[in-house]
Amino acid sequence: MHRFFDALGSERCQQITHVSADGAGWISAVVAQRCENAVRCADPFHVVKWASAALDEVRRQVWNAARRQERGHRVRAGQRTYNRTTGHAKALKNSRFALWKNPENLTTRQAAKLAWIAKAEPTLHRAYLLKEALRLVFQLPHDEAAAALEAWIKWARRSRIDSFVALQRTIVEQKAAILASIEHELSNGLIESVNTKIRLITRMAFGFASPNALIALAMLNLGGHRPTLPGRR
Repeated sequence: MHRFFDALGSERCQQITHVSADGAGWISAVVAQRCENAVRCADPFHVVKWASAALDEVRRQVWNAARRQERGHRVRAGQRTYNRTTGHAKALKNSRFALWKNPENLTTRQAAKLAWIAKAEPTLHRAYLLKEALRLVFQLPHDEAAAALEAWIKWARRSRIDSFVALQRTIVEQKAAILASIEHELSNGLIESVNTKIRLITRMAFGFASPNALIALAMLNLGGHRPTLPGRR
C-alpha cells in the first residue's frame, strides 16, 4: 500500500476523496496516513461476508452437535436403530447454499430446506435472519440505514449466538465506514468481479511462468486492449 501511494505521489494522494476497502486495520492505517482527506468506506461485500462466516460457524456447531447425538444413538441402540434415526446431521451439512444464497435466488428445494431449518434448528435460523438483516441494511437509504444498523447491533448483542455477538463488536468499530459506504454508494463490487475473471484466466492457463503473460491476457480480455496484429490493417 505504501509503495502504491509512493508511485501515486503526494499531490494525487491529497486529491483522493473516498477509499472503499474491507475492514483490515493495516489498510485503514495506511489510508489515514497517506490520504488525509479521504473518507473511508467499508465495502458492503466484505461486511456481508463477515456475517456469512459467522452464520457458517453456527451451522458447523449445530452440525457437529447433531453428529455427536447420532453417534450416541448408535452406541445406545445399536446399528439398526441408528440407521432409522440418522439423517439430521446430513441434512444440516447440505444446507450451506440454502443459508448463504439471497432469498430471491433460492431454488424450490433450497427454500424447502430453509423452512425445515426454521422448524428443526431455531438457533441456526436466527443466525440466518441476522445475516439477512445485515445484508438488507445496505439496500436502505442512508437515514434509514443508520437506524436499521443500530437495531441490528442491539439484536446481535442480545442474540446469545457467540459468533454474532463477536461480529457486532466489529460492526460497532466499523459503523462510520459502513454508513459512509451507504451514503456515498461505494463498493468494491466491480473490482471483485474483475479479480474473479482474472483468477479464471489463470485457471484456464494452468498458471503462468511470468506475470507479464497474465497481465497481457487480462488486458486483452478485460482492458479493451486491441493490439495491431501482423499482416492486418
